[in-house]
Amino acid sequence: MGIGDKIGNAAEDLGGKAKEAFGKATDDDSKVAEGKADQSKADLKNAGENVKDAFKH
Repeated sequence: MGIGDKIGNAAEDLGGKAKEAFGKATDDDSKVAEGKADQSKADLKNAGENVKDAFKH
């Protein structure tokens, strides 16, 4: 996994957490869901990168 991928995935995860927190603060369920979806995408990308790394070694 390249450092750029790690940074991008971490940024997407943090952005998702921020959206979720904003949605909770403003009582906006769609923002909460959007934030959770962004976090899930980041987790899936990390998992995919980990699988690729496992096959490289």
